[in-house]
Amino acid sequence: MESEYSNLIQWYPGHIAKARRQLAEQIKQVDLVLEVLDARIAHSSRHDEIQKLAGERPRLVVLNRADMIPQGVLRSWLRWFAAQGEAAYPTNAQNGDGVRAVLKAAQQGAVAVNQRRAGRGMRPRAVRVAVIGFPNVGKSALINRLVGKRAVESAAKPGVTRALRWVRIADVIDLLDSPGILPPRLNDQRAAAKLAICDDIGQAAYTTSRVATLAAELLTPLVPGRLAERFGADPLAVTAEAWLEQVARHKYHGNLDRAAEALLGDFRRGQLGAIALEAPPEEPLVPQAEAECEEG
Repeated sequence: MESEYSNLIQWYPGHIAKARRQLAEQIKQVDLVLEVLDARIAHSSRHDEIQKLAGERPRLVVLNRADMIPQGVLRSWLRWFAAQGEAAYPTNAQNGDGVRAVLKAAQQGAVAVNQRRAGRGMRPRAVRVAVIGFPNVGKSALINRLVGKRAVESAAKPGVTRALRWVRIADVIDLLDSPGILPPRLNDQRAAAKLAICDDIGQAAYTTSRVATLAAELLTPLVPGRLAERFGADPLAVTAEAWLEQVARHKYHGNLDRAAEALLGDFRRGQLGAIALEAPPEEPLVPQAEAECEEG
């Protein structure tokens, strides 16, 4: 199994290396960190590099794309973060769901910072908040929702934000938008594969058909019926690689890349339903259809 992930993804673009150095310098001025995760892969979209950058600063966890996973799995993640002593906020930055709660928490952080400043005889100021995370987890969309207008560029692909920038919210909070930060090496290639499946790493970093094969492998135990219905081949009857080849033959005139793009595109757009690729540690992922039935 592990050999399937060997040297799958290694990618560290120059602009990210430069942004990481700039962020390490700018974050010294920051009072609060918003760590944005992809709720579909809440473990794999978090890494030690961000933990090191944040240091001892107060941190709020934003579980973006929370609408794209079963609510039972989301509740499990919220309980898990609470047990770790971390405040986690589910959001859908595209339509604004949950963003008000994040803003309220940041404003409360601003009050606390200025209370400490007043205790030292210092004047109040706008609180500096850094928004950090992997590429394409929704940082810029979140900032635009927090600001209430299109303040920074946002698009559904990695690498749109390439420089650090500060954005002010109502003279109370200064938000630092940063490019997605990757560790210098993606040592956990299984986690890297999930980042690629969720489009949180640019396509130049991997071979689409290889990542789609791994996506089929992960999705088959979760939504086998949906895969069979949508692509006309039973994923339980063959290996993931053979299933993708069947799909290519039956639907895309043997074009494996088109089959791979179709599978990844359907997952990324939510057309296979609400699917989480990860559950909290020591909690198994049950088939997603079963999870939905239990919630109902």
